[in-house]
Amino acid sequence: MIEEIRKRAREIEGRVIKFRREIHSQPELSGNEEKTARFIAAVLEDNDIEVETGVGGNGIVAVIRGGHTEKGSEVVAIRADMDALPIGERGSCAYASKVDGVMHACGHDVHSAVVMGAAIVLGGLRDKLTGDVKLVFQPAEEVIPGGALAMIEAGVLEDPRPSAMVALHCCPELEAGFIGHKEGVVTASCDFIHISIYGTSGHSSRPHQSVDAILVAALVVNAIHHIVSRRTDPLHHVAISLGTIKGGNAPNIIADQVEITGTVRVLSPEIREMMPELIEQTIKGITMSVGGTYVFEYSYGHPSVVNDGELNGIVGAAARDLFGKDKSLEMKDPQMGAEDFAYFAQKVPAILFRLGTGNKGKGIVAPLHSSCFDIDEAALSVGVQMMSLIACKFFEARRGQR
Repeated sequence: MIEEIRKRAREIEGRVIKFRREIHSQPELSGNEEKTARFIAAVLEDNDIEVETGVGGNGIVAVIRGGHTEKGSEVVAIRADMDALPIGERGSCAYASKVDGVMHACGHDVHSAVVMGAAIVLGGLRDKLTGDVKLVFQPAEEVIPGGALAMIEAGVLEDPRPSAMVALHCCPELEAGFIGHKEGVVTASCDFIHISIYGTSGHSSRPHQSVDAILVAALVVNAIHHIVSRRTDPLHHVAISLGTIKGGNAPNIIADQVEITGTVRVLSPEIREMMPELIEQTIKGITMSVGGTYVFEYSYGHPSVVNDGELNGIVGAAARDLFGKDKSLEMKDPQMGAEDFAYFAQKVPAILFRLGTGNKGKGIVAPLHSSCFDIDEAALSVGVQMMSLIACKFFEARRGQR
Protein backbone atom coordinates (compact mmCIF):
# COMPACT_ATOMS: atom_id res chain seq x y z
CA MET A 1 0.00 0.00 0.00
CA ILE A 2 2.88 2.41 0.75
CA GLU A 3 4.32 2.22 -2.76
CA GLU A 4 0.89 2.60 -4.30
CA ILE A 5 0.21 5.69 -2.20
CA ARG A 6 3.59 7.15 -3.21
CA LYS A 7 2.88 6.45 -6.89
CA ARG A 8 -0.59 7.96 -6.84
CA ALA A 9 0.60 11.02 -4.90
CA ARG A 10 3.37 11.63 -7.43
CA GLU A 11 0.89 11.36 -10.30
CA ILE A 12 -1.33 14.13 -8.88
CA GLU A 13 1.40 16.35 -7.41
CA GLY A 14 0.94 19.00 -10.10
CA ARG A 15 -2.81 18.99 -9.64
CA VAL A 16 -2.52 19.46 -5.88
CA ILE A 17 -0.19 22.42 -6.40
CA LYS A 18 -2.80 23.93 -8.74
CA PHE A 19 -5.52 23.31 -6.12
CA ARG A 20 -3.50 25.16 -3.51
CA ARG A 21 -2.66 28.07 -5.83
CA GLU A 22 -6.29 28.48 -6.91
CA ILE A 23 -7.48 28.62 -3.29
CA HIS A 24 -4.57 30.87 -2.29
CA SER A 25 -5.30 33.40 -5.03
CA GLN A 26 -9.00 33.64 -4.12
CA PRO A 27 -9.03 33.81 -0.30
CA GLU A 28 -12.27 34.24 1.62
CA LEU A 29 -12.76 35.36 5.19
CA SER A 30 -14.35 33.24 7.91
CA GLY A 31 -17.98 32.51 7.15
CA ASN A 32 -17.66 33.64 3.54
CA GLU A 33 -16.00 30.59 1.99
CA GLU A 34 -18.62 30.10 -0.75
CA LYS A 35 -16.26 30.05 -3.77
CA THR A 36 -13.73 27.91 -1.95
CA ALA A 37 -16.40 25.40 -0.95
CA ARG A 38 -17.79 25.23 -4.50
CA PHE A 39 -14.31 24.63 -5.90
CA ILE A 40 -13.53 21.85 -3.42
CA ALA A 41 -16.91 20.19 -3.86
CA ALA A 42 -16.54 20.20 -7.65
CA VAL A 43 -13.14 18.49 -7.47
CA LEU A 44 -14.48 15.82 -5.11
CA GLU A 45 -17.54 15.16 -7.27
CA ASP A 46 -15.34 14.90 -10.39
CA ASN A 47 -13.55 12.08 -8.59
CA ASP A 48 -16.77 10.17 -7.84
CA ILE A 49 -16.84 11.04 -4.15
CA GLU A 50 -20.24 11.63 -2.55
CA VAL A 51 -20.48 15.20 -1.24
CA GLU A 52 -22.76 17.13 1.11
CA THR A 53 -22.44 20.91 1.17
CA GLY A 54 -23.75 23.62 3.49
CA VAL A 55 -22.88 21.71 6.66
CA GLY A 56 -22.60 24.12 9.58
CA GLY A 57 -22.40 27.08 7.21
CA ASN A 58 -20.08 26.61 4.25
CA GLY A 59 -18.77 23.26 5.46
CA ILE A 60 -18.39 20.20 3.25
CA VAL A 61 -18.67 16.56 4.25
CA ALA A 62 -17.70 13.81 1.81
CA VAL A 63 -17.43 10.06 2.25
CA ILE A 64 -15.26 7.48 0.49
CA ARG A 65 -16.85 4.06 0.99
CA GLY A 66 -14.27 1.33 1.36
CA GLY A 67 -14.73 -1.70 -0.89
CA HIS A 68 -13.80 -4.19 1.83
CA THR A 69 -15.89 -2.79 4.64
CA GLU A 70 -18.19 -4.79 6.82
CA LYS A 71 -21.08 -3.69 8.98
CA GLY A 72 -19.65 -1.79 11.90
CA SER A 73 -16.34 -1.12 10.09
CA GLU A 74 -14.13 1.72 11.18
CA VAL A 75 -14.50 5.29 9.91
CA VAL A 76 -11.63 7.75 9.95
CA ALA A 77 -12.32 11.46 9.41
CA ILE A 78 -9.78 13.80 7.82
CA ARG A 79 -10.33 17.51 8.44
CA ALA A 80 -9.13 20.65 6.68
CA ASP A 81 -10.06 24.28 7.35
CA MET A 82 -10.80 26.70 4.49
CA ASP A 83 -10.91 30.31 5.71
CA ALA A 84 -8.37 33.10 5.21
CA LEU A 85 -7.25 36.07 7.32
CA PRO A 86 -7.81 39.85 7.05
CA ILE A 87 -4.17 40.46 6.06
CA GLY A 88 -2.90 42.10 2.88
CA GLU A 89 -0.41 39.87 1.06
CA ARG A 90 3.00 41.38 0.30
CA GLY A 91 4.24 38.55 -1.89
CA SER A 92 4.66 38.97 -5.65
CA CYS A 93 4.24 35.35 -6.74
CA ALA A 94 1.93 34.51 -9.63
CA TYR A 95 -0.62 32.97 -7.26
CA ALA A 96 -0.67 35.84 -4.74
CA SER A 97 -4.02 36.91 -3.32
CA LYS A 98 -6.26 38.76 -5.75
CA VAL A 99 -8.45 40.02 -2.92
CA ASP A 100 -7.33 43.25 -1.24
CA GLY A 101 -6.70 42.86 2.47
CA VAL A 102 -7.39 39.11 2.55
CA MET A 103 -4.77 36.37 2.51
CA HIS A 104 -4.17 32.70 3.31
CA ALA A 105 -1.52 33.55 5.89
CA CYS A 106 -2.23 30.52 8.11
CA GLY A 107 -1.97 27.86 5.43
CA HIS A 108 -5.60 26.81 5.22
CA ASP A 109 -5.18 26.73 1.43
CA VAL A 110 -2.48 24.12 2.03
CA HIS A 111 -4.65 22.12 4.42
CA SER A 112 -7.53 22.05 1.92
CA ALA A 113 -5.33 21.13 -1.05
CA VAL A 114 -3.66 18.32 0.90
CA VAL A 115 -6.99 16.77 1.91
CA MET A 116 -8.29 17.16 -1.64
CA GLY A 117 -5.22 15.27 -2.84
CA ALA A 118 -5.63 12.58 -0.18
CA ALA A 119 -9.27 12.23 -1.25
CA ILE A 120 -8.18 11.50 -4.82
CA VAL A 121 -5.53 9.00 -3.69
CA LEU A 122 -7.87 7.20 -1.28
CA GLY A 123 -10.73 7.35 -3.75
CA GLY A 124 -8.53 5.50 -6.22
CA LEU A 125 -7.80 2.89 -3.56
CA ARG A 126 -11.37 2.53 -2.29
CA ASP A 127 -11.66 -1.11 -3.41
CA LYS A 128 -8.77 -1.95 -1.07
CA LEU A 129 -9.91 0.09 1.92
CA THR A 130 -11.22 -1.85 4.92
CA GLY A 131 -13.04 1.16 6.32
CA ASP A 132 -14.71 4.41 5.25
CA VAL A 133 -13.01 7.78 5.00
CA LYS A 134 -14.97 10.89 5.96
CA LEU A 135 -13.63 14.18 4.59
CA VAL A 136 -14.46 17.32 6.56
CA PHE A 137 -13.76 20.75 5.07
CA GLN A 138 -14.45 23.26 7.82
CA PRO A 139 -15.26 26.97 7.55
CA ALA A 140 -14.54 29.73 10.07
CA GLU A 141 -11.62 28.31 12.05
CA GLU A 142 -10.12 31.76 12.60
CA VAL A 143 -13.03 33.24 14.56
CA ILE A 144 -14.88 32.60 17.80
CA PRO A 145 -16.79 30.37 18.43
CA GLY A 146 -15.37 28.70 15.31
CA GLY A 147 -16.75 26.54 12.55
CA ALA A 148 -16.02 23.23 14.28
CA LEU A 149 -18.84 23.72 16.78
CA ALA A 150 -21.29 24.63 14.01
CA MET A 151 -20.38 21.49 12.08
CA ILE A 152 -20.69 19.31 15.19
CA GLU A 153 -24.13 20.78 15.87
CA ALA A 154 -25.03 20.04 12.25
CA GLY A 155 -24.19 16.36 12.79
CA VAL A 156 -20.77 16.03 11.16
CA LEU A 157 -19.76 13.38 13.69
CA GLU A 158 -22.76 11.18 12.92
CA ASP A 159 -23.92 8.93 10.07
CA PRO A 160 -21.28 7.60 9.87
CA ARG A 161 -19.64 8.40 13.20
CA PRO A 162 -15.85 8.48 12.91
CA SER A 163 -13.75 6.25 15.13
CA ALA A 164 -10.89 8.76 14.82
CA MET A 165 -10.19 12.19 13.35
CA VAL A 166 -6.98 13.54 11.84
CA ALA A 167 -5.85 17.06 10.92
CA LEU A 168 -2.57 18.74 10.10
CA HIS A 169 -1.26 22.28 10.35
CA CYS A 170 1.45 24.06 8.42
CA CYS A 171 4.64 24.55 10.41
CA PRO A 172 7.09 26.98 8.77
CA GLU A 173 9.62 26.35 11.55
CA LEU A 174 10.00 22.78 10.23
CA GLU A 175 11.64 22.17 6.86
CA ALA A 176 9.44 20.62 4.17
CA GLY A 177 9.63 16.85 4.43
CA PHE A 178 9.53 16.75 8.23
CA ILE A 179 6.53 15.78 10.35
CA GLY A 180 6.09 16.96 13.96
CA HIS A 181 3.79 15.07 16.31
CA LYS A 182 3.20 14.34 19.99
CA GLU A 183 0.78 12.69 22.36
CA GLY A 184 -1.29 14.76 24.78
CA VAL A 185 -1.74 18.53 24.83
CA VAL A 186 -0.43 20.16 21.63
CA THR A 187 -2.08 23.60 21.66
CA ALA A 188 -3.09 26.11 24.29
CA SER A 189 -6.59 27.17 25.14
CA CYS A 190 -7.29 30.77 24.17
CA ASP A 191 -9.66 33.04 26.08
CA PHE A 192 -10.42 36.75 25.69
CA ILE A 193 -10.50 39.60 28.19
CA HIS A 194 -12.06 43.05 27.99
CA ILE A 195 -11.32 45.58 30.74
CA SER A 196 -13.01 48.97 31.09
CA ILE A 197 -11.25 51.34 33.50
CA TYR A 198 -13.23 54.35 34.76
CA GLY A 199 -11.88 57.48 36.45
CA THR A 200 -13.00 61.10 36.56
CA SER A 201 -11.94 63.65 33.99
CA GLY A 202 -10.49 67.07 34.65
CA HIS A 203 -7.95 69.66 33.54
CA SER A 204 -4.40 68.36 33.16
CA SER A 205 -3.12 71.30 35.26
CA ARG A 206 -5.05 69.97 38.27
CA PRO A 207 -4.56 66.18 38.19
CA HIS A 208 -5.17 65.93 41.94
CA GLN A 209 -8.83 66.77 41.32
CA SER A 210 -9.30 63.80 38.96
CA VAL A 211 -8.81 60.06 38.78
CA ASP A 212 -6.57 59.44 35.77
CA ALA A 213 -7.92 56.39 33.93
CA ILE A 214 -4.79 56.18 31.76
CA LEU A 215 -2.53 55.98 34.80
CA VAL A 216 -4.80 53.37 36.40
CA ALA A 217 -4.76 51.39 33.14
CA ALA A 218 -0.97 51.54 33.02
CA LEU A 219 -0.78 50.13 36.55
CA VAL A 220 -3.29 47.43 35.63
CA VAL A 221 -1.38 46.44 32.48
CA ASN A 222 1.87 46.14 34.40
CA ALA A 223 0.28 44.16 37.23
CA ILE A 224 -1.52 41.74 34.91
CA HIS A 225 1.80 40.75 33.35
CA HIS A 226 3.13 40.04 36.83
CA ILE A 227 0.41 37.37 37.22
CA VAL A 228 2.41 35.07 34.92
CA SER A 229 5.66 35.39 36.86
CA ARG A 230 4.30 35.61 40.42
CA ARG A 231 0.80 34.08 40.62
CA THR A 232 1.08 30.95 38.44
CA ASP A 233 3.32 27.88 38.62
CA PRO A 234 6.35 28.46 36.37
CA LEU A 235 6.17 24.81 35.29
CA HIS A 236 2.81 25.55 33.59
CA HIS A 237 2.83 27.58 30.39
CA VAL A 238 0.74 30.78 30.63
CA ALA A 239 0.75 33.67 28.15
CA ILE A 240 -1.27 36.84 28.75
CA SER A 241 -1.10 39.35 25.92
CA LEU A 242 -2.87 42.71 25.94
CA GLY A 243 -3.43 43.62 22.31
CA THR A 244 -5.36 46.91 22.43
CA ILE A 245 -5.58 49.90 24.76
CA LYS A 246 -7.68 52.96 23.95
CA GLY A 247 -8.40 56.06 26.03
CA GLY A 248 -8.34 59.84 26.18
CA ASN A 249 -9.61 62.57 23.88
CA ALA A 250 -7.18 65.45 24.19
CA PRO A 251 -3.65 66.07 25.52
CA ASN A 252 -4.80 68.53 28.20
CA ILE A 253 -7.71 66.50 29.60
CA ILE A 254 -7.36 63.78 32.21
CA ALA A 255 -8.97 60.70 30.64
CA ASP A 256 -11.96 59.21 32.43
CA GLN A 257 -12.13 55.91 30.52
CA VAL A 258 -9.73 53.35 29.03
CA GLU A 259 -10.58 50.12 27.22
CA ILE A 260 -8.15 47.20 27.23
CA THR A 261 -8.48 43.88 25.39
CA GLY A 262 -6.28 40.82 25.24
CA THR A 263 -5.92 37.06 25.28
CA VAL A 264 -5.12 34.44 27.91
CA ARG A 265 -3.44 31.22 26.74
CA VAL A 266 -2.78 28.24 29.01
CA LEU A 267 -2.14 24.51 28.67
CA SER A 268 -3.63 23.29 31.95
CA PRO A 269 -7.44 23.20 32.41
CA GLU A 270 -6.93 23.78 36.14
CA ILE A 271 -4.85 26.92 35.56
CA ARG A 272 -7.37 28.07 32.98
CA GLU A 273 -10.15 28.00 35.56
CA MET A 274 -8.05 30.13 37.93
CA MET A 275 -7.32 32.92 35.45
CA PRO A 276 -10.56 34.95 35.58
CA GLU A 277 -10.35 35.31 39.37
CA LEU A 278 -6.62 36.08 39.37
CA ILE A 279 -7.01 38.80 36.76
CA GLU A 280 -10.06 40.38 38.39
CA GLN A 281 -8.37 40.40 41.81
CA THR A 282 -5.51 42.35 40.25
CA ILE A 283 -7.77 44.88 38.51
CA LYS A 284 -9.97 45.36 41.56
CA GLY A 285 -7.09 45.94 43.96
CA ILE A 286 -5.50 48.64 41.80
CA THR A 287 -8.68 50.52 40.84
CA MET A 288 -9.98 50.58 44.41
CA SER A 289 -6.67 51.88 45.74
CA VAL A 290 -6.84 54.99 43.53
CA GLY A 291 -10.59 55.64 43.55
CA GLY A 292 -11.41 54.27 40.14
CA THR A 293 -13.91 51.63 39.03
CA TYR A 294 -13.87 48.90 36.41
CA VAL A 295 -15.88 46.40 34.39
CA PHE A 296 -14.19 43.07 33.59
CA GLU A 297 -15.37 40.56 31.00
CA TYR A 298 -13.77 37.14 30.52
CA SER A 299 -14.89 35.10 27.48
CA TYR A 300 -13.89 31.49 27.04
CA GLY A 301 -12.55 30.58 23.60
CA HIS A 302 -11.14 27.36 22.20
CA PRO A 303 -9.89 24.67 24.62
CA SER A 304 -6.57 22.86 24.14
CA VAL A 305 -6.17 20.17 21.50
CA VAL A 306 -5.32 16.85 23.19
CA ASN A 307 -3.81 14.24 20.87
CA ASP A 308 -4.67 10.57 21.21
CA GLY A 309 -1.77 8.23 22.01
CA GLU A 310 -2.68 5.48 19.53
CA LEU A 311 -3.05 7.98 16.70
CA ASN A 312 0.25 9.62 17.61
CA GLY A 313 1.90 6.24 17.16
CA ILE A 314 0.23 5.80 13.77
CA VAL A 315 1.32 9.26 12.58
CA GLY A 316 4.91 8.59 13.64
CA ALA A 317 4.93 5.20 11.93
CA ALA A 318 3.50 6.69 8.72
CA ALA A 319 6.18 9.39 8.62
CA ARG A 320 8.96 6.86 9.21
CA ASP A 321 7.64 4.43 6.62
CA LEU A 322 7.23 7.10 3.96
CA PHE A 323 10.20 9.38 4.54
CA GLY A 324 12.62 7.73 6.98
CA LYS A 325 12.93 7.79 10.75
CA ASP A 326 14.84 11.10 10.79
CA LYS A 327 11.78 12.89 9.29
CA SER A 328 9.45 11.85 12.13
CA LEU A 329 9.97 14.34 14.95
CA GLU A 330 8.43 13.66 18.36
CA MET A 331 7.69 17.18 19.62
CA LYS A 332 8.65 17.88 23.23
CA ASP A 333 6.58 20.99 23.84
CA PRO A 334 3.08 22.11 22.87
CA GLN A 335 2.52 25.32 20.95
CA MET A 336 0.69 28.27 22.45
CA GLY A 337 -1.53 28.87 19.44
CA ALA A 338 -5.17 27.74 19.62
CA GLU A 339 -7.25 25.57 17.27
CA ASP A 340 -10.95 24.80 17.23
CA PHE A 341 -10.06 21.26 16.13
CA ALA A 342 -10.05 20.85 19.92
CA TYR A 343 -13.85 20.50 19.86
CA PHE A 344 -13.60 17.49 17.55
CA ALA A 345 -10.90 16.01 19.79
CA GLN A 346 -13.27 16.27 22.76
CA LYS A 347 -15.78 14.04 20.95
CA VAL A 348 -13.64 11.37 19.24
CA PRO A 349 -9.99 10.21 19.46
CA ALA A 350 -8.08 12.71 17.35
CA ILE A 351 -4.67 14.04 16.39
CA LEU A 352 -3.38 17.33 15.01
CA PHE A 353 0.15 16.98 13.61
CA ARG A 354 2.60 19.46 12.13
CA LEU A 355 3.49 19.50 8.42
CA GLY A 356 6.87 21.08 7.75
CA THR A 357 6.50 23.78 5.08
CA GLY A 358 9.65 25.88 5.46
CA ASN A 359 12.78 25.99 3.31
CA LYS A 360 15.61 28.17 4.59
CA GLY A 361 17.62 27.57 1.42
CA LYS A 362 14.85 29.14 -0.67
CA GLY A 363 14.17 31.90 1.85
CA ILE A 364 10.78 30.45 2.82
CA VAL A 365 10.90 31.31 6.51
CA ALA A 366 8.03 33.76 7.21
CA PRO A 367 5.90 32.75 10.21
CA LEU A 368 2.19 32.03 10.25
CA HIS A 369 -0.06 35.12 10.09
CA SER A 370 2.70 37.07 8.31
CA SER A 371 1.87 39.08 5.20
CA CYS A 372 4.86 37.33 3.58
CA PHE A 373 3.85 33.78 4.50
CA ASP A 374 4.41 31.12 1.83
CA ILE A 375 5.39 27.46 1.70
CA ASP A 376 7.76 25.11 -0.06
CA GLU A 377 5.20 23.37 -2.25
CA ALA A 378 7.10 20.09 -1.95
CA ALA A 379 5.29 19.85 1.40
CA LEU A 380 1.96 19.31 -0.38
CA SER A 381 2.84 15.83 -1.62
CA VAL A 382 4.22 15.00 1.82
CA GLY A 383 0.88 15.92 3.34
CA VAL A 384 -1.10 13.96 0.77
CA GLN A 385 0.97 10.83 1.40
CA MET A 386 0.74 11.24 5.17
CA MET A 387 -3.04 11.62 5.25
CA SER A 388 -3.52 8.69 2.88
CA LEU A 389 -1.24 6.31 4.78
CA ILE A 390 -2.56 7.36 8.21
CA ALA A 391 -6.06 6.32 7.13
CA CYS A 392 -4.82 2.97 5.83
CA LYS A 393 -2.70 2.32 8.93
CA PHE A 394 -5.62 3.15 11.19
CA PHE A 395 -7.82 0.59 9.45
CA GLU A 396 -5.00 -1.97 9.64
CA ALA A 397 -4.47 -1.32 13.36
CA ARG A 398 -8.15 -1.70 14.17
CA ARG A 399 -8.46 -4.90 12.15
CA GLY A 400 -5.56 -6.28 14.18
CA GLN A 401 -7.40 -5.47 17.41
CA ARG A 402 -10.51 -7.48 16.50
